[in-house]
Amino acid sequence: MCMKIVSQNKKAYHDFFILDTYEAGIELKGTEIKSVRKGSVNLKDSFIRIKNDEAFIENMHIAPYEQGNRFNHEPLRTRKLLLHKKQIKKLQKEVKENGLTIVPTKLYFNTSKLKVEVALARGKKLYDKRQDLKEKDSKRDIERALKNAY
Repeated sequence: MCMKIVSQNKKAYHDFFILDTYEAGIELKGTEIKSVRKGSVNLKDSFIRIKNDEAFIENMHIAPYEQGNRFNHEPLRTRKLLLHKKQIKKLQKEVKENGLTIVPTKLYFNTSKLKVEVALARGKKLYDKRQDLKEKDSKRDIERALKNAY
């Protein structure tokens, strides 16, 4: 399986505990896919909202395509996600009952199709973020010490 990652949402891993992930297709217009292939996409502040049993990704920035002239798209428009109805119902239930959030974590090409990795997530508190940073620093120090020992 050929998978080329276009964009990752590293902020999501910093701000949330990722509980479950889903693969979703995304509905794009003509110049949007060209801009995504070029790598002009940002997932940083994007989130997923469910309305009328349909999932939509909001705040995902896809830069306008340079050769797109008047057919260009709006960079921050709401885009529809392509998920199975059972998956949407399950996500909607988790958000309502457990107060979880749905965030996009990756944007990648699976063969020739553009896919979004959608994660069901719980927000981290400030002390959780600090704990993660401490663990990361200690792992880095250990790796550095082992590298210098040899």
